[in-house]
Amino acid sequence: MDPEAVLAQFDARMRQYAPADGTGSRVERVGDVVRQVGADRDWNGWTGVIWSDVDADTADAAIQAQVGYFTAEEREFEWKLYAHDRPHDLGARLEAAGFTPEPQETLMVAEAAELSTEVRLPEGVRLCQVTEPAELDLVTDVHEAAFGEPDTWLGDQLRAQLAESATSVVVVVAMAGEVPVSAARLELLPGTPFAGLWGGGTVPEWRGRGIYRALIAYRARIAAECGYRYLQVDASSESSPILRRLGFAALSTTTPYVYRP
Repeated sequence: MDPEAVLAQFDARMRQYAPADGTGSRVERVGDVVRQVGADRDWNGWTGVIWSDVDADTADAAIQAQVGYFTAEEREFEWKLYAHDRPHDLGARLEAAGFTPEPQETLMVAEAAELSTEVRLPEGVRLCQVTEPAELDLVTDVHEAAFGEPDTWLGDQLRAQLAESATSVVVVVAMAGEVPVSAARLELLPGTPFAGLWGGGTVPEWRGRGIYRALIAYRARIAAECGYRYLQVDASSESSPILRRLGFAALSTTTPYVYRP
């Protein structure tokens, strides 16, 4: 895999000409900025700036334009900044405009066909693919236990996705007996070569037993079978070492800058 070529393809297909990633969400290009606006300000769909083509002369005006738009809508939004974005001080400009940076993640990509799809699980653990809305409570329970906070929009978003197009998302839960101990999802975006791995969380007492790796393998097989060439992850500092060992390459870093009106 040529990292620079894949990064350029990612920027074009997943950012500059991005499809909407939530039910009812819309992608808009305004000047040199591409933004996504979620359908419902309470939960449905990520909202913020996906891509920009600004420079030192135009960046501040573009930032203020987006602040004005979302403030008028009374909506919190995120400017998703990548390390290779320009100008080089765009992060500092966002902070000066009132944005707050959240923890940095690493953009990691692998070719789906090159990854192992052998699912190895601890004794007594099985993977279940969620197909019914009522089963999504298992996912939100895992998220709360794994990350220490409730996710107020995830369950609603996934219910809407399953209702509208069950082929756009694959939700998987690892069960130890009748107890959910890990969960993750695969986002399938038609018209792009990238499938996204999201939400890989495991409850603390079950970490370090290979469940995260098993969920990667399970989703890699599905992505390859569906014709997606690449798997993409915004990896935390905890998951990036595991992903490197599995064959993922780091292409850039990404930092969410959040603005709260």
